[in-house]
Amino acid sequence: MQRKLFCEINRTCYRISLAKEILRRNLKDLFSGQKIARERSGETLPVIVKSHSSILLRKLHGVDIRLQENKVTNIMLACSKINGLIIHPGEVFSFWKMIGNPTKRAGYKEGLVISKNNLSKGYGGGLCQLANMIHWLILNSPLTVIELHHHSDALFPDDRRRVPFGTGTSVAFNSVDYRFKNTTDQDVQLLVWCEDGDLCGELRTTREFPNRYRLSEENHHFRKENGKFYRISQVYRTTIDRQTGKEIQIELILNNHSEVIYDYSLIPKDQIKDSPDDA
Repeated sequence: MQRKLFCEINRTCYRISLAKEILRRNLKDLFSGQKIARERSGETLPVIVKSHSSILLRKLHGVDIRLQENKVTNIMLACSKINGLIIHPGEVFSFWKMIGNPTKRAGYKEGLVISKNNLSKGYGGGLCQLANMIHWLILNSPLTVIELHHHSDALFPDDRRRVPFGTGTSVAFNSVDYRFKNTTDQDVQLLVWCEDGDLCGELRTTREFPNRYRLSEENHHFRKENGKFYRISQVYRTTIDRQTGKEIQIELILNNHSEVIYDYSLIPKDQIKDSPDDA
């Protein structure tokens, strides 16, 4: 029998472990020397680097729709904390430093949360979608991601997916953060809001950056290995010179090999390929 971790013994032990992780993160931040972006402006910077939208209410197999509806409330609250944020050169964006602890007292509702590949509910659940949106904007810019925690598994089947699989990020207050640094010489601004059933986002700046970016997913398929299905693909980012249109660099940013944890019957049959061992 596998020995339980301290945090798994009971709820009190979990809370102690959580408090320890929060304290550890706060101490790390205190001595890191990072300057966290805090300034918000009601005036928008003139140049759009990247804009994107994602559907707020998705059909998730086996998930209570009320958790999805509560997620919308949670995201709207979090957007109100971030919208208009200016990140000056050298400053760092921190998801949790802007939002704070998403508690019931702060107005957050119970939404879907994922922990160790298990689905449950918790206050502030669903904020990963907002973190995913911000990460997608940053991937389409020259800014530098300095903290990222990928979802390791394929949690749900696709429902009107608009971006390559695996380009999201996990967040959990406050030890699992999402952070990027403005490594350019000009201000950038994040705009995030909800409109007509979509989560909308823009990354703006003062003048055009010299390059633009294109992300693509290749070799996408499902494969059975030792009785389990995995979702396989590679995600590439292409850097393109804005003036000439020439491709400057193509880099592999993600090599997906993610275990499918939803019902295998929902995997499209035409996307299943034989394992090399079966050839």
